[in-house]
Amino acid sequence: MPSEHNPTLPHRPPEPAVRLEAVTKTYGRGHGAVTALREVTLQVTRGSFTAVMGPSGSGKSTLLHCAAGLDRATSGTVRLGGTDLTGLGETALTRLRRTRAGFVFQAFNLIGSLTVEQNITLPLRLAGRPADRALLAEVVDRVGLTGRTAHRPARLSGGQQQRVAIARALITRPDVVFGDEPTGALDTVTAREVLALLRETADTTGQTVVMVTHDPVAASYADTVVFLADGRVADTLGSPAADTVAARMTTLGARS
Repeated sequence: MPSEHNPTLPHRPPEPAVRLEAVTKTYGRGHGAVTALREVTLQVTRGSFTAVMGPSGSGKSTLLHCAAGLDRATSGTVRLGGTDLTGLGETALTRLRRTRAGFVFQAFNLIGSLTVEQNITLPLRLAGRPADRALLAEVVDRVGLTGRTAHRPARLSGGQQQRVAIARALITRPDVVFGDEPTGALDTVTAREVLALLRETADTTGQTVVMVTHDPVAASYADTVVFLADGRVADTLGSPAADTVAARMTTLGARS
């Protein structure tokens, strides 16, 4: 009886959670055209926490939006897991975003007329999927909102509202959670609580987190920091400390 293990088969590394290959993004045409990304190649490991940093106008948010399928690259290839986003139509892209990507932004983007629970489960309703009550209870507990699911957003603090947004991002069990300055509107203490929650998401669920930030302290929660300058990857830093990240940011223009 043959062994289940075949030593002749090559070991295949796991598919990256996100992969960009020679991605360029240009807005407009002719003399008014602005190129936000220039030939960017980047891989994000599954289950990791990656921060993206760079000066204003360096292409951070554009990179995030292209990686998440919120915007289309002008050229190059974008893959979310094994799926090539380049050739997908709008309907397929929308379906992918609703099931395999979660989003957390600086603005909480909650609907004031809905309860916390209704805001959290909104992506499921949009996708025509019933809420898994056990998963909902788990996510609510993880983000520290037990006992508040019947409240309206107006009754919550800013930090609690961002926790609702994170729960909403997690409820579909996405492969990747994308954050665009998710702590930008929060005070220091609340921001650190939210960052710890994102760190825990990567550590305990195996989900991947990709976060754009301008804050070296926020970036220090990540496994890797990717630095952009003028639409290109200028550097990467593993196991980042806040002071090291800050020092790299001050020299980014000179070295890139």
